[in-house]
Amino acid sequence: MSTTTMTIRVSEDLKERLDRLAADTRRSRSFLAAEAVEAYVARELAIVDGINAGVDDVEGRRTVAHDDAMAELKAVIDTAERDEP
Repeated sequence: MSTTTMTIRVSEDLKERLDRLAADTRRSRSFLAAEAVEAYVARELAIVDGINAGVDDVEGRRTVAHDDAMAELKAVIDTAERDEP
């Protein structure tokens, strides 16, 4: 995998904490920052993808009315509570 360089600005406090983490884990600041950005981007893209899928469902009229969904959930919960030992 190829890499590229990116420059970011962070607070002094964050840089100091990153330095501490790097020293304690014997990893470079660059490695830790790249891991953090990777995790953040993956999490945020999953959220955006979910929102976009929801918008597509609404536009495609693939939705369920709130009252219908709540009634179905209540029925599932009621059945589960009745079946408890």
